[in-house]
Amino acid sequence: MKTLVDHLAQYAAYHRDRRNIATHFVGIPMILLGVATLLSRPGFEVLGVVLSPAMVFSLASALFYWRLDGRYGLVMTLLLGGALWFGQVLATQATATWLSAGVGLFVVGWIIQFVGHYYEGRKPAFVDDLIGLIVGPLFVVAELGFFLGLRDEVRREVEARAGPTCIRRGNEART
Repeated sequence: MKTLVDHLAQYAAYHRDRRNIATHFVGIPMILLGVATLLSRPGFEVLGVVLSPAMVFSLASALFYWRLDGRYGLVMTLLLGGALWFGQVLATQATATWLSAGVGLFVVGWIIQFVGHYYEGRKPAFVDDLIGLIVGPLFVVAELGFFLGLRDEVRREVEARAGPTCIRRGNEART
């Protein structure tokens, strides 16, 4: 089984340009909210809890994150809970509102992602390994933590494998 650093380093190898990473701070949350919104229908209330496909995928994702790391698992579970709440609120709206919000967030989020990968000069990680779709949100949380000076030991290990971040100009990289 891959470790936290294995997953983050593999994903990071596709994301070393700082502009690409910046687009992920916008695009990935939009995609996550779009998916949570679209998968919040149909929903069935059982004992005061709305069960939906979004809930199933969120629980499976949370278990994946917890298996990798308790601290990241906690943060990701809280973020997934917020996305579930957001998706459920939109799922109770008129169908046109629910659908346009979900599809709009999803599509615009992906457009932003592809703009970032234009700067990177490399295809998205999920093209080579679908696990990149679940690692993406974790990568954004990890990068935010690294920026704030948290989990420096993880950052060092990821950078040892994937290299430092940079701004790419043509075929050259500048750190």
